Amino acid sequence: MLPVAFLERMRRLLGDSYTEFERALSESDAVRGVRLNPIKASKKTVDELLPVKPLSYFDGGYVLESDEPMGYHPLHHAGAIYMQDPGAMATLAALDVKPDFKIIDLCAAPGGKSTQAAAMLGDDGFILSNEYVGSRAKLMVGNLERLGIKNSMITSLDTGEFKKYFRSYFDLCIADVPCSGEGMFRKSEDAVSMWSEENVRLCAKRQKQIIENAATLVKAGGYLLYSTCTYSLEENEMVVDEFLTAHPEYTLHTVKPQLLAVTDDGISFEGATHDLTPCRRFYPHKSQGEGQFIALMKKRENPSDLPTILYKNTLKPLTKEESGTVAAFLRDTLRSGEKITPMKLSERIVISNGKIPPLPHCVLLYGTLIGEIKGRNLIPAHQFYSAYGSDFKRRAELSDDTQRLNAYLRGEQIPAVAGLDCGFVAVCFGGAVLGGGKCIGDFINNHYPKGLRNKK
Repeated sequence: MLPVAFLERMRRLLGDSYTEFERALSESDAVRGVRLNPIKASKKTVDELLPVKPLSYFDGGYVLESDEPMGYHPLHHAGAIYMQDPGAMATLAALDVKPDFKIIDLCAAPGGKSTQAAAMLGDDGFILSNEYVGSRAKLMVGNLERLGIKNSMITSLDTGEFKKYFRSYFDLCIADVPCSGEGMFRKSEDAVSMWSEENVRLCAKRQKQIIENAATLVKAGGYLLYSTCTYSLEENEMVVDEFLTAHPEYTLHTVKPQLLAVTDDGISFEGATHDLTPCRRFYPHKSQGEGQFIALMKKRENPSDLPTILYKNTLKPLTKEESGTVAAFLRDTLRSGEKITPMKLSERIVISNGKIPPLPHCVLLYGTLIGEIKGRNLIPAHQFYSAYGSDFKRRAELSDDTQRLNAYLRGEQIPAVAGLDCGFVAVCFGGAVLGGGKCIGDFINNHYPKGLRNKK
């Protein structure tokens, strides 16, 4: 049962289209969205293996036309897909993310928008994904590892902390802020039970602080992408209007035409000091998916406003002995092993393009962890298999061998594929890397992490 006060607010907000909105909430079920991860797989793979219908506004976004649980599906294990609501996908559909962008996602867990943005980046790009709640930040580590994202950093900090470390640095700042969750009412009974007008006001207060913290992080000419999964004016247009008044260096920017076609204009409420129609409202009665609000703002060009990092880089070179061990491992394992320069972060040996150095503290993940040196050998980390498996010299494709595939996902030793020589091997499904192992004679010893294994 939806809160009466919420329905009355929506009646005033939507006017003539309210009846369609209420019908969508009460008579239709939430759809299931799935997003292709192009780092790991192609559209052909998804089209052939899943019953999906493509979204019009985001290339690689789909509605899943099946009730099948996806958590055990090999494409999910391989990070080839990410389950994400179509409305949530719409946020990054607002603009073209360039391959060399430096991005910060301030409220990133569980990682939907971060992994979506990261998949648009090239080898010269970098994403910093932050989540204040530590347990949620740890969950995000697993998602970024699974999707094979190389040049990233995960932190767990209050958003206000970043002003100490960056000034005018990021091409894109994503502020997908915590909200009252009105857009999730079809999916979440908890969102319904927790809703109140008081909570709407509390959320708006927190959102204003987060977006204020974001203001100085964006480089001149860069973008601030503000979003919520709620409908209230207090959390959406009113927050944006107040921010634009306080920061005249920002203006609302028109989103891409594909997104315009599936969303409604923002609402210029009484007392607003800016034209808010460039904001976008994603409604379930207009498009398949749950509620979303999107505001794309651009920071004015300013030659004197230079990108600045305000802390020291703590990455260090490897010792001579470590360097020899890692170099030998990379030459044996990867086709491009000689082109990689590993660095050391504390005791972790990592690979990164270094476009954003590791912060001084609260870093849960940085770049790609290569693995752990034991004696004269290096044992690769699961993240390394996931991120660099496509470059492995040894690959075991299990798409046509269900028995061996299921055994691998249960963590069992499996028979080696024909023609595979001894050494570390990337284990794949549909061309996407599930994980790894070590081929010894006629068998592959399983390196798939215990916490990720299928239990059935």
